[in-house]
Amino acid sequence: MPNKQFSGRRSERRASQRIAEAILDYVGHTPATAEHRKERPESRARAIARTAARQAAVTAGTLTLPPGPLGWLTLLPQLRALWKLQTQMVADIAGCYGRTTELGREEMLYCLFRHTDAQAVRDLVAGIGQRFVVHRASRPEVQAVALKIALHISQRVIGKVIARWIPVFGALGASAYAYYDTSQVARTAIDFFAGVIDVEVEEEATTDGAQDKTLRNSR
Repeated sequence: MPNKQFSGRRSERRASQRIAEAILDYVGHTPATAEHRKERPESRARAIARTAARQAAVTAGTLTLPPGPLGWLTLLPQLRALWKLQTQMVADIAGCYGRTTELGREEMLYCLFRHTDAQAVRDLVAGIGQRFVVHRASRPEVQAVALKIALHISQRVIGKVIARWIPVFGALGASAYAYYDTSQVARTAIDFFAGVIDVEVEEEATTDGAQDKTLRNSR
């Protein structure tokens, strides 16, 4: 039994590492968008969100269809396909609000995963009402946040894989979850880009070696 538990934990760590690497691949490169600032950005942003949620549902349902052990093979591609679609959606929503130049890896991580692991992304973006303070993190800090999120996701993997042994019901469940997940990402993005965003900027080190932090308002 201890050996099985150790093997399970080791497998979970490997899965988490691969998921974290996939997360970093997507948040490190902001997709280009054809969207421009709109007079009524929320209306356009919600239309983008509805289209993306439907596309996510179709994609997830299709990739979930292989039954049995083949289901394991489609899990990471499913996550990658979902994140590719969601990062584009976030970029398009940012464009609607005229905030494209302000969309970096911290903002993307926050929008994609706040509903998944609010505790982890709190180290990058702190929200108080309609005001958000963004902490420009170092690469190791971003990697640590991505790993926390990946661990959270990997803990749900077993349930998803079990569902893949029943292909039809598994596909329906995955479609419904992808639709919900993408809708939550859109909701976070709309609230974020509609708010006041302050970016925490570190000033040069002082004579005693300390660094001062100031806030730059980006709206």
